[in-house]
Amino acid sequence: MDGRFNTIAGWVLGAGIVLLGATLVTGELFKAERPETMGYPIPGVQAEGEGGEAAAAEQPIAHYLQTADAARGENIFHRCQSCHNADNGGANGLGPNLWGTVGNNVAHRPDFSYSDALKNHGGRWDWDTLSQWLHSPSRFAPGTKMTFAGLSDPQDRADVLLFLNQHGGTLTIPPPPAEGATPGNAATGGNAPAANAAAASQQRPRADAATGNATQGGGPAANQAAPGSPPANAAAPAHH
Repeated sequence: MDGRFNTIAGWVLGAGIVLLGATLVTGELFKAERPETMGYPIPGVQAEGEGGEAAAAEQPIAHYLQTADAARGENIFHRCQSCHNADNGGANGLGPNLWGTVGNNVAHRPDFSYSDALKNHGGRWDWDTLSQWLHSPSRFAPGTKMTFAGLSDPQDRADVLLFLNQHGGTLTIPPPPAEGATPGNAATGGNAPAANAAAASQQRPRADAATGNATQGGGPAANQAAPGSPPANAAAPAHH
């Protein structure tokens, strides 16, 4: 009995030694170094901070409005039609009817029950505020009932805004933003008519100062005729 036990124990011990030796040998043969960067690269996916122009900071919405397309915006708006419509006189759904929203006050429809987050937000739906809203409703108005995640592509937002502006909106396309302008900058022309009026009012005094002498006779140069030239009234006969 002892001889049989010793034989079995010898075979087990020998098998263990062989297994241990095989493990050591295969470990040396198939030894792999830990990579410096963990994970596997996926073609077409760029890491954060890479991509050149693709990773550049987002331009103001006025930049994307220069190339906006209402037809593309209508196609994108189809995603919203489970809750909204933009028809003149259309009924409210889960969300308010959006006719006449662009250029209007935030939470302007008296026949819709807005969330307190929007009712208390205040302000007006100009290009910049609408772009911020469509980018992330929950970030624009924390606590809003709107569960839409948002449109991350600024060109998509510009296309949708142009489409909505053609459905009762009152805004005009702003001029291209100044180089280096940031999103949300008032200089991007959220209210183009007011911006244009302000610019015109600043330029008018300069124009009046430059032309006042000729138009109003306020300066001696306007009243003094050039030597040898006939009076101004004699230059052209009056027509009756």
